[in-house]
Amino acid sequence: MTRLSVNINKIATLRNARGGSVPDVAKAALDCERFGAEGITVHPRPDERHIKYSDVREIRPLLSTEFNIEGNPVAGFIDLVDEVVPDQVTLVPDAPDALTSDAGWNTLVHKDFLREVCAEFKSHGIRTSIFIDPDPAMAEGAAACGADRVELYTAGYALAYRSDPESAAAAYVRTAERARECGLGLNAGHDLSLENLAWFIRSIPWTDEVSIGHALICDALYLGLEATIKAYLSKIRNF
Repeated sequence: MTRLSVNINKIATLRNARGGSVPDVAKAALDCERFGAEGITVHPRPDERHIKYSDVREIRPLLSTEFNIEGNPVAGFIDLVDEVVPDQVTLVPDAPDALTSDAGWNTLVHKDFLREVCAEFKSHGIRTSIFIDPDPAMAEGAAACGADRVELYTAGYALAYRSDPESAAAAYVRTAERARECGLGLNAGHDLSLENLAWFIRSIPWTDEVSIGHALICDALYLGLEATIKAYLSKIRNF
């Protein structure tokens, strides 16, 4: 069964726009769990423009579901992950000034660095996932780096879905199959939504986890957070 991890970055973005503590990010994380989310994802960036490092420290001991921290493994990020010891860390090669994640790792070019980072996190008992584009070679490279999972960067799938869902999913299916052959678990995320999620899960039913933030929080503005989480879970479980 594919698990739903809710990325709460956008809740922190709203709080930071005004300052103070409204909305309460920790409460939102606990509410997501209470409404059925099977994990919480955060993506702290060096400028702390949404999730702050202090949020990560506050949230960690409160959660009862899986905690996934994603980000670029710069020194400060590595120190934070080693300190709080989440259930999973997802390595994402985003530049400090990136508006949002826009590409996966080249696991062949960066093999030595990623192998070192994976070993560091795994020494703390943290499951390690590498964010990759839909390319079987990148899955093979992630396995060679010592990763436990890959997360497929699904922006391209979401962009092409409306015109041709089967074609949009094809490269992801091939990469997912190669990841499975390499013994890797499989996550997916970026621009997955109520519109395109079910088709993705139907195409790759062995997906372990989807991490969804922007679309889910946008839907919650109209449907409410509880109803939205239940709607996403329904897409996953009734594809």
